[in-house]
Amino acid sequence: MERIDGHTILIGLMAHPIRHSMSPTMHNNAFAKLGLNYAYLAFEIDSDQLAAGVQAIRTLDMRGSNISMPNKQKILPLLDRLSPAAKLAGAVNTVVNDHGVLTGYTTDGTGFMKSLADEGLDIRGQKMVLTGAGGAGTPIAIQAALDGVKEIAIFNLHDAHWDQAKKNVEIINDQTDCHATLHELEDQDDFRNELATAAIYCDATGVGMKPLEDKTLVSDPSWFHEDMIVFDTVYAPRTTKLMKVAQQARVKHVLNGLGMMLEQGAEAFKLWTGKEMPVDYIRQLLFTDREE
Repeated sequence: MERIDGHTILIGLMAHPIRHSMSPTMHNNAFAKLGLNYAYLAFEIDSDQLAAGVQAIRTLDMRGSNISMPNKQKILPLLDRLSPAAKLAGAVNTVVNDHGVLTGYTTDGTGFMKSLADEGLDIRGQKMVLTGAGGAGTPIAIQAALDGVKEIAIFNLHDAHWDQAKKNVEIINDQTDCHATLHELEDQDDFRNELATAAIYCDATGVGMKPLEDKTLVSDPSWFHEDMIVFDTVYAPRTTKLMKVAQQARVKHVLNGLGMMLEQGAEAFKLWTGKEMPVDYIRQLLFTDREE
């Protein structure tokens, strides 16, 4: 607490729900390790409070904020500038305040790809099946395509994100060497068939996170094969229902979203402070066997 004084710079996290987040632990320990006079706090900000939350960044002269569900796309018109990647993805998870000018960035896609690399996994030239086209699924799809994934089959419900899913497919096919296709998640036979030939399945929805922690989009272990990666962007609980199904199928590489959270956080940390996050130190703090 001796780091907190009249000169402490505030950074936030605006999402709903958000009390489960490990981001405050991650960033505050990184600030302390490097002796930086910053503090990172989580704020329960839902969509109807987002405009006021963004105004608070300006009013309080905060250095910035992370943005998570359900606000990653809804924040776009509230910002002054967007990074090229955020503009392409149509989603923001990091806001930087430069003297009242708010710029939105997305670090989710790079965090996803770096977390795979941290595990010694390379999906370039491979096929990915991805569920979700929201604030996490969109940057994951775009970054994976940019980084050399050969094929992406995107599955989504006919809900508010369907049009975004269509847009993601168009962007990937027009601006990258990857081939993307859009599929109805309601078509379970199609879903199962696409998974059978996938090198990686990534669930970028909120299914598996509170209050849906007892749910999974794949409940039958036979839909998976051993030589694939199953990646759940949810990390609370540490072992999701989807991960348990994958483990029953003896899938070799079953990952939660903790590594992605760490790597996207490191990217945001550098945007705010200009410093490299002490990633190895933070990994030791966060990567424990305890279940949330």
